[in-house]
Amino acid sequence: MAAAASSAAACFLSSSPPPRPRHFLKHIACAARSPPSPGSASRPLALPSPSASPWPWPWPRRLRDLLPDETGRILSSATGSLIVALASAALILGDVGAASAFVVATPRKLQADELATVRLFQENTPSVVYITNLAVRQDAFTLDVLEVPQGSGSGFVWDKSGHIVTNFHVIRGASDIRVTLADQSVYEAQVVGFDQDKDVAVLRIKGPKEKLRPIPVGVSADLLVGQKVYAIGNPFGLDHTLTTGVISGLRREISSAATGRPIQDVIQTDAAINPGNSGGPLLDSSGNLIGVNTAIYSPSGASSGVGFSIPVDTVGGIVDQLIKFGKVTRPILGIKFAPDQSVEQLGLSGVLVLDAPPSGPAGKAGLQSTKRDAYGRLILGDIITSVNGTKVTNGSDLYRILDQCNVGDTVTVEVLRGDHKEKIPVILEPKPDES
Repeated sequence: MAAAASSAAACFLSSSPPPRPRHFLKHIACAARSPPSPGSASRPLALPSPSASPWPWPWPRRLRDLLPDETGRILSSATGSLIVALASAALILGDVGAASAFVVATPRKLQADELATVRLFQENTPSVVYITNLAVRQDAFTLDVLEVPQGSGSGFVWDKSGHIVTNFHVIRGASDIRVTLADQSVYEAQVVGFDQDKDVAVLRIKGPKEKLRPIPVGVSADLLVGQKVYAIGNPFGLDHTLTTGVISGLRREISSAATGRPIQDVIQTDAAINPGNSGGPLLDSSGNLIGVNTAIYSPSGASSGVGFSIPVDTVGGIVDQLIKFGKVTRPILGIKFAPDQSVEQLGLSGVLVLDAPPSGPAGKAGLQSTKRDAYGRLILGDIITSVNGTKVTNGSDLYRILDQCNVGDTVTVEVLRGDHKEKIPVILEPKPDES
């Protein structure tokens, strides 16, 4: 029975970890803490050699050979994880200066022209606004009246009184207009006035004066082809986008989107102007306003490198009239004239009068309209060849001369009537809807 008990005790002891080889854990810890001795080659941590073992039995080659299968696998895995953690900590904490080099970045160095561009954008962005055009629509099913976004564009702060300048086509047909400032504050806007012929409109918002930063106004009379320009706007709803380019051409001519009347002396630029840029400012390298972005030449509707801006010298006079009177008083002759191509096909040069209503300035002065006789044959009306001694070859020439006149001025109109010329004095009057 004693033998049985001894045998049972032996079986129990054999399944328990022997206490003798525990010193290997201290060896691992010391090896992890101690740096390699000078001149010695670095090598991975290792257990003592079996030949150095003080024990009478052979040293086990693996840690888990000392323990039962399950316990050995667990302890071996834990020990391996401990070694990896210690090594990782040594790499991370061993050289703090080296780790910091990856965190602290060297300050970015910008070129002088880049710094100037960044400064220009930062100084002028608060002056640029985002304009949303809302129109009233009735739901076809519920018959509810809804405000639907009809379009969007750009504009800029003109003065501390809250006047905002933009294009007329940006707000055309709007029942409600909202202006978003650079700090994302939104204000309802009222229309002060607009000039359809030049595609200019003035709005007004009731915002705090400290939030209203008027844009610096420059001049456009001395611009040169090749000088740098900058456009800030909200293309495709992307607020406060900066594009750069140069002046590609001067004294271009485009037609008003609303009336078809030509706009003269327009600035051409290759700065990217896309839908949503309309009404935004075109700036020179000093950050001064030189034009209002209004149109692009593109078959696809996106930027093609040919954009147009109304010169600030033209815009300034219009804005002043709109703020003061709510309208622009522009003189007219009171005629309808044939397209330039039709006159060219007739082999003539000048402006062919199609209609001169008796109640208009030209009709009162005696200019004759185009008509048909009793047999249906076309009888050409007067052909205007000059005004105040300035030659007129097409409609653009006539508009350019009238833009330099005032309501109430008397101009001398030279016409070709049949085979002879006549000079007729005409007193200019305002457009009926602007009187």
